[in-house]
Amino acid sequence: MRRLRVLVVDDVVDLAQTVANELEPAGFDVEVVDSGSVALDRFAREPADVVITDLRMKTVDGLDVLAGIKNTDPNVPVIIMTAFGAIESAVEAMRRGAFHYLTKPFALETLRALVERACRERALSTENALLRRTLHANAAARQLLGTSPPMRQLRALIERIADASSSVLITGETGTGKELVALAIHADSPRRDKPFIAVNCAALPEQLLESELFGHARGAFTGALQSRRGLFLEADGGTLFLDEIGDLPLALQGKLLRVLQSGEVRPVGSEQSRHVDVRCVAATHKDLGELVEKSLFRQDLFFRLDVLRVQVPALRQRTEDIPVLVDHFLRKSLGSASRSVLTGFEPEALEFLASCDWPGNVRQLENLVERLVVTASGPLAKLGDVQRALGPTRAIDPLGPLLQKPMPLDELERRYIAGVLQVVGGSKLKAAEILGVDPSTLYRREKSKS
Repeated sequence: MRRLRVLVVDDVVDLAQTVANELEPAGFDVEVVDSGSVALDRFAREPADVVITDLRMKTVDGLDVLAGIKNTDPNVPVIIMTAFGAIESAVEAMRRGAFHYLTKPFALETLRALVERACRERALSTENALLRRTLHANAAARQLLGTSPPMRQLRALIERIADASSSVLITGETGTGKELVALAIHADSPRRDKPFIAVNCAALPEQLLESELFGHARGAFTGALQSRRGLFLEADGGTLFLDEIGDLPLALQGKLLRVLQSGEVRPVGSEQSRHVDVRCVAATHKDLGELVEKSLFRQDLFFRLDVLRVQVPALRQRTEDIPVLVDHFLRKSLGSASRSVLTGFEPEALEFLASCDWPGNVRQLENLVERLVVTASGPLAKLGDVQRALGPTRAIDPLGPLLQKPMPLDELERRYIAGVLQVVGGSKLKAAEILGVDPSTLYRREKSKS
């Protein structure tokens, strides 16, 4: 078990060293610095578990140190040491998030007990936060609803790859639930008790995204008043989910590749690197291979991410799951709409939903159910209600995907028969009934292949 690290900040070095002499025999690693600016620089390079700082110091005082520490890591306890005449400022420090304050002179045994209590409370807080994240991940994983063959195959694949440490690339159309798949992989992995951190690569401008991912040192750029740890460090030991990885700027792709190859992160403006143990799960609705051909995505990064591939099915490929999804979204929406009279959907309405193309996939279906919960005038949503709420739509065109990549007719027939057999669990009698052929036809085809 590692020794907990304490950073002591006081421009009176003898006092700071006395504090260190008290804490080190109690099992702490203690570093002493003589100014607030040095303390913030040291903390940015090597975070501490507890910070003890004097209140009155030149240039960067204890309140500045407190603000810098809390901005970098809000969970680090900061203990303020103050003279009797500065109690009002110490109270202000407590208001700003200090763990406790001590008035000089104080008993060293009291300080040691305070540091030990701060460590216990932080450990408990961290444990609770991890438990909440684990419960969230498990709850999200349970939202991969449906018993259709594509969903059964998806859950089986998640189960097979969860224990691996390799990178995962999740592909699928917008709204299919790629983040839920990432959460399910994390929840079923040995990292389940560690952080799951998500970032949308398309949601932030390049400079902010770089700082968000890798962190930055204080003063690294205009406005960087305090250091920042970055999401790789936040996810240390756990999983980092990079959503919309296809939108990652080229300049950051090289930096991401270096982190994935070396396992080390260097914050912007820092000369120090930190080792991290992070499993990277990326997701995209774009064709990364096509982006590579257009020189919009690095081929080496693509190969580094595309170790384990998970394809999330579109809703039109699993329409038999729609009733289960509708029921789930209905119960979820009714929880925040107590005045709603809606209790279900008429069969004709569900049949209509199964015939739609769903370009927005599961997210679009959820939005539809939420809209009907608010607007429904009766207990059962009718076909007309659903059509009005959904607006202009089109029916599923089964030929659409086939025409994008044409193939010979005998190959199309072979694949279609194989797909029907998969759907019916390999039963040639059931497959022949669906295809409208004699079962002997399927047996002859199988014999001719062998």
